[in-house]
Amino acid sequence: MALAPAIRAAIAVLRSRTDDVLPAFLLTPAVAAVARTVGLVGVALAYAHLELTGGLEQFRSDLADRQLDPPDPNAEPEAFAEWVDGIAPLFESLLTPTTVGILVVSGVLALAVFVALSAVATAAQFAACRATLDDERGTTAAIRGARRHWLPMLGVLIAEFLLWGLLTGIAIAIVAAVALVSPIAAALVGLLVVLLWFFAVVAVRLVFAFAPAAVVVDDAGFAGAVGNGARFVRRAPVDAVSYSLLAVVVFGALGSLTAFSAQAGGVVVGVLSFLLVAPALSLTKTALYARHVDGIAPPPTPDRSLTDQLGDGLRRGLGEMVRFVGDSPGANLLSAALFVGGIAIGWLLAAPYEGLMSASIAGRLEGHFPPTAALFFGANNWTVAVGGALSGLALAVPTAVTMLFNGAMFGVYGRLEVDLLELVAFVVPHGILELPALVVSGGLGLALGATAWRTLRGRWSISRLAADIERAFWVLVGVGVLLGVAALIEGFVSPYYSRIFLAVV
Repeated sequence: MALAPAIRAAIAVLRSRTDDVLPAFLLTPAVAAVARTVGLVGVALAYAHLELTGGLEQFRSDLADRQLDPPDPNAEPEAFAEWVDGIAPLFESLLTPTTVGILVVSGVLALAVFVALSAVATAAQFAACRATLDDERGTTAAIRGARRHWLPMLGVLIAEFLLWGLLTGIAIAIVAAVALVSPIAAALVGLLVVLLWFFAVVAVRLVFAFAPAAVVVDDAGFAGAVGNGARFVRRAPVDAVSYSLLAVVVFGALGSLTAFSAQAGGVVVGVLSFLLVAPALSLTKTALYARHVDGIAPPPTPDRSLTDQLGDGLRRGLGEMVRFVGDSPGANLLSAALFVGGIAIGWLLAAPYEGLMSASIAGRLEGHFPPTAALFFGANNWTVAVGGALSGLALAVPTAVTMLFNGAMFGVYGRLEVDLLELVAFVVPHGILELPALVVSGGLGLALGATAWRTLRGRWSISRLAADIERAFWVLVGVGVLLGVAALIEGFVSPYYSRIFLAVV
């Protein structure tokens, strides 16, 4: 069985060529950030339409005549249902044909962008895996692989989704047809159909698990990749099944983290997925497939201990972040300006709702549990920073939108906060680290956008773009350190310090 050597090869790559393979996997939150930008543009257009046509003015007028504080649904279920019946039509009035059309079109476009860029990111990731498994530069390979292999990769992703839907539709149709004749027979047939459906879905997943590796390793098109993936499963069934069981165990362990905390579990799983699990499994999968095709020559595992390597990496990240701030003052100042501008926009947009709606930091802190809160704040903020920075490769537009949006949220919450001094007292202790870190991530995205533009125009080489992406990885490590410390302060200090401060004041 080749699974053990493949795992060792994956570990060797992750430890010896960290900044050469992980940047491609940081594209995962960046893809979501780009798609979210399309959705936000749609929401902004719908909002502007309602404002210009008087829809929002009427909505605010109707809202002023309503009781916005809902009754306790547990203590007064009938009163709560009556309140919902009274308030729902107000929001339904905002869903005019035009606004619905804008939101539907932007939603479809956002989904299309997400699917297409997911294929681009997947192509980049497997190209980086293939190169680093041969001890070659992964970032350059990722850029070239994204351009060369994204279309067949898109075909692979869509085909698997359609096959799953087809198999599920056939199974439902068979059971429904039998149910028309005999409900009892439908129950018996349903058990057999579910069993057959399960094996068919597993077979599809096995084939399509290795099809992305075949796209890159074999330089194959869609049909060739699917065919080669199927041939690999037939020739090496033990390796294919062993890898699949490994993936199931790993994702099962990840899923169990969500049971640990409903608040922090999801975002922590997300970070672990794109930072560690996806790279490790993709490298293992590519190593298994490539070993059966033309072999691999992974780099040697570093002699240093993992602890020493992690410490060196964190120090390097902080150093690169400081150097980036000094080397790119224009990008960071523009990022700060966008963030502050977003605060101003949010403050102005929230003005008509002042007195109608309110926000309360004290209310949001109810049920606050410092350990899980700190995990949530750190993981969520770093995911936002990574997505905002790497999405800058799309010519900086998503980064700019992200900074404006994040600033606008601050402005809205600030304008609607029932006790602004309490909000400021809460934000200051961790904000002195968190806000500069987020601004630096925005500056990094703007700088990457400039690099991508120059590369697209042929003024800079792919190697220069690859070097900037690798540097961006280390800057984001430094940003992550700051956000981690800020999260600890936000979880363990800010809620309690603010109360003491306000009591003294």
